[in-house]
Amino acid sequence: MEVNRDEAERCIDIATAALTNNQAEKAVRFLEKAQKLFPTDKARALLDLIARNGFTPGHDNQSGTSDGTGPRQRRPGEEDQGEKASQTAKSYTSDQLDAVKKIKQCKDFYEILGVKKDASEDDLKKSYRKLALKFHPDKNHAPGATEAFKAIGNAYACLSNADKRKQYDQCGEEKRHPSRQGQTNGDFQADISPEDLFNMFFGGGFPASNVHVYRNGRYQRPAGQQGQQREGGFALFVQLLPIVILVVVSALSQMMVSTAPYSLSFRPSIGHTHKRYTETLRVPYYVGEHFSREYNGLNLKTVERSVEDDYISNLRNNCWKEKQQKEGLLYRARYFGDNELYQRAQKMGTPSCSRLSDISVSLGG
Repeated sequence: MEVNRDEAERCIDIATAALTNNQAEKAVRFLEKAQKLFPTDKARALLDLIARNGFTPGHDNQSGTSDGTGPRQRRPGEEDQGEKASQTAKSYTSDQLDAVKKIKQCKDFYEILGVKKDASEDDLKKSYRKLALKFHPDKNHAPGATEAFKAIGNAYACLSNADKRKQYDQCGEEKRHPSRQGQTNGDFQADISPEDLFNMFFGGGFPASNVHVYRNGRYQRPAGQQGQQREGGFALFVQLLPIVILVVVSALSQMMVSTAPYSLSFRPSIGHTHKRYTETLRVPYYVGEHFSREYNGLNLKTVERSVEDDYISNLRNNCWKEKQQKEGLLYRARYFGDNELYQRAQKMGTPSCSRLSDISVSLGG
């Protein structure tokens, strides 16, 4: 799992030091542990290197001499192979490591995002955009980068939610400290995984093979990738319970109020089977079979005005989403230097925005 990456790299470092001191058995032990924690090409290459040189666990240093009491002599080319194996690990810079340490030393969510307590929503977005790209595990391989990325996601998820931010500002320092564990900090955990938040924010995300789901305080691979995570049926039921309650309440509310006289659906639905167009903007909508008898004159104009207002409101929402998605893809393409992604983003259309512009022109601005 992704959360074990740092520990696996530490085991590989110990194993490398053990090989330098001719402690092959110790090296094998730590390399096998590293593979169980987080499989890497570097650990596998070192294990293959030890195996090719005649070492078997439990007989440390016996392949070098006839009596097994002296140090094993390095065979020709072994040093080069070891260096090649070490180069398979992903590298990182000292600046990246310092940045990770700085995030871990932050005292609250505002400090993590590098904003003031009165920061606006745009300030939060700009800061998250910059930090998320900087600390994403696919871009930053320094030890602890995954935890830093998770902390950044949690900070933005909390502060971008008005209710959570208000609650967070009201609580004391003991509860707000992001590095402290326990139930006190659970109120401010993100409702969405950092990876999903990243993908939603930038309109696409990184390859699915690298995505990990954040559950119960740690990263887990999705089902079907390196073992399936077991979750009890009761836990799943508890997670779905709020959704079930919301659906039931919505259904009861619909039963208690009168049915709307129209539907903006693209196709006929129950109770709305006859298609009509508004007189001013020619917006299509569906009504019931008795609509013509019940609505005429001033009542009909009121209904059509409501249809057009709802239609324009939907267009504005969709236009905003289309612009956000296109802007996110363009930003990622420029940041990573991905020309193909940049071209695709440039060609991405915004049909809702175009339709909204046409309506504005027809209404005289």
